[in-house]
Amino acid sequence: MEISMEHLYIPDNYHSELSLYDTQIAIKTVKDFFQQTLAEQLYLLRVSAPLFVRPESGLNDNLNGVERPVSFGIKEQNDQPVEIVHSLAKWKRNALKQYGFHVGEGLYTDMNAIRRDEDTDNTHSIYVDQWDWEKIILKQDRNMDYLKEIVRKIYKALKKTEKYMSIRYDYIEEILPKDIYFITTQELLERYPDLTPKEREDKIAKEKGAVFLMQIGGRLSNGEPHDGRAPDYDDWSLNGDIIVWYPVLGHALELSSMGIRVDEDALEEQLKLSGCEERSELPFQKAILTKKLPYTIGGGIGQSRICMFYLRKAHIGEVQASIWPEEIREIAMQHGVVLL
Repeated sequence: MEISMEHLYIPDNYHSELSLYDTQIAIKTVKDFFQQTLAEQLYLLRVSAPLFVRPESGLNDNLNGVERPVSFGIKEQNDQPVEIVHSLAKWKRNALKQYGFHVGEGLYTDMNAIRRDEDTDNTHSIYVDQWDWEKIILKQDRNMDYLKEIVRKIYKALKKTEKYMSIRYDYIEEILPKDIYFITTQELLERYPDLTPKEREDKIAKEKGAVFLMQIGGRLSNGEPHDGRAPDYDDWSLNGDIIVWYPVLGHALELSSMGIRVDEDALEEQLKLSGCEERSELPFQKAILTKKLPYTIGGGIGQSRICMFYLRKAHIGEVQASIWPEEIREIAMQHGVVLL
């Protein structure tokens, strides 16, 4: 029986093909293969990353600009506050310079975050785990052609992983199309002007199978942005999301958010458009404006989202240990869906 609630959807006749024990083995299989393939495609080196940063550094990701970070004081340092990261979007660019990386080289890391204001559902959790990656580029690489080139390399890693998992597990069929489809948020709005942003994503994902939705953050012709983006990491004209159609849930599934990062001009403009010009005085933002940080491209790829997709799970809680509302956990359990 299909279960449909605001924060929980269980498809009709759904059941997990793997036991809890076998799911853990499969999660490791997916993660090991994909991260190795991604690193090979983009020439990335794995590095260690922080769980928390100082708020005055300007390194935390402001996401859509309204989410509250989890913060606490450090006893040894007179209770000086630090924040649990939302992502490592800004930290990575700083690290590339600090660690001595060169043009064409990059890093990736296991990023763990807490997003206390997240509305949980089948694909969202307050606990975020993703591969955060970043690589140094030349200023002349800051263009749409280079962005698409990198997207195709990531998509190649996604395709290879799906093929590998389909060989390892009989129940997994290859569903990703041969090529990923590129479209801007403005083009998508013009195609489906009467739909909400989420409904537009569902439409194009179902039609094409795999989509890179470009230019997220700026206002469209209807006066609204497709979605929110902090003004001080992605260049809104050179970013996007990798979205696939997920037949288990019958809607689009975002696997990655990425983009070419702001240069000095884009940062100044986007801070002004967002009314956040005071951020230009923070250390990270000032370093960009004074050209002290390398030009980069980077993104985040959801680890649990990837596992959920390849293992054909109905809920992210089947592949990730987190905290879920008790009512949701109980209803899911009654219908054979065990949330970790």
